Amino acid sequence: MTSAYLKSQALSVAPMMDWTDSHCRAFHRILAPHARLYTEMVHAQAVIHGDRDRLLGFDQSEHPLALQLGGSDPAQLAEATRIGEQWGYDEVNLNVGCPSDRVQAGRFGACLMKEPGLVADCIAAMQAAVKIPVTVKCRLGVDELETYEHFAGFIEAIAEIGCRTFVVHARKAWLSGLSPKENREIPPLRYDWVYDLKKQRPELTILLNGGLSSVEASLEVLPQVDGVMIGRMAYHEPYRLHQLDRAIYSPELAMESRENLLLAYREYVERQCARGIAIKHITRHILGLFHAQPGGRMFRQVLSEKAHKSQGWEIIEEALQATRTFSP
Repeated sequence: MTSAYLKSQALSVAPMMDWTDSHCRAFHRILAPHARLYTEMVHAQAVIHGDRDRLLGFDQSEHPLALQLGGSDPAQLAEATRIGEQWGYDEVNLNVGCPSDRVQAGRFGACLMKEPGLVADCIAAMQAAVKIPVTVKCRLGVDELETYEHFAGFIEAIAEIGCRTFVVHARKAWLSGLSPKENREIPPLRYDWVYDLKKQRPELTILLNGGLSSVEASLEVLPQVDGVMIGRMAYHEPYRLHQLDRAIYSPELAMESRENLLLAYREYVERQCARGIAIKHITRHILGLFHAQPGGRMFRQVLSEKAHKSQGWEIIEEALQATRTFSP
């Protein structure tokens, strides 16, 4: 286990479907040099039988990087985990938290919190297949299973077979009646459960996820747990990711400017464009960089309206110029 991997525990960016692709992660790496990054969830079957270049490919700059898998078949998950290690991932994480109907229909995600024995079998098979860490991302509970005792019992069942790192979205999930978006907002946050778990199981690495919408909120919870995982804040207002990385790892250093961070992304962007990647697939991840800043609306407008017609970096340069107009 590398020192960079261990150091990255304090801050990570959540796996988000249709958002945290390789272009997004390469940008986040520039913003947060120390954070742990995660892929979007990929089903184990897709890893085994699908287009691995598309599903698993990543830029070397993204390390430390974790592959998040979905599934409930121990043999399939073991094989997919083995493939992930071969591709160079630093960690494999099992999703036991997604509440969408599609995920439930495939018997994976949050519904697995009702089957801790099966999850333990999956983790045991995955651990036996590789040398890299295998971790779990879960909820506090699902449906009627909403007591701290059930939550702690679920963690215990997985910890017994050697899993040492748990990312906990500090809400329960309703598997029917609420959409995935509503499941991120309506069930109440219970940070106290996560804090209690860490106090009772200090040997486990416990990362807190859910409701962390500001740098201040993230820093406030850190003394109680081993790390924080942020999601939509990092995507919609990416400069906050940079602020948080600095505050946690390098408080003695001044913040980089938004423009300098974006200019550091240029080499990656031009390399991808040279491979034939349409610039619109990259620029969608930087739209929020100048959120609430002078020229920020024009920055977004230029990229939103013109990126689909552009061939490369020049459209980002044009958007940047809009922000320079407002600079002192």
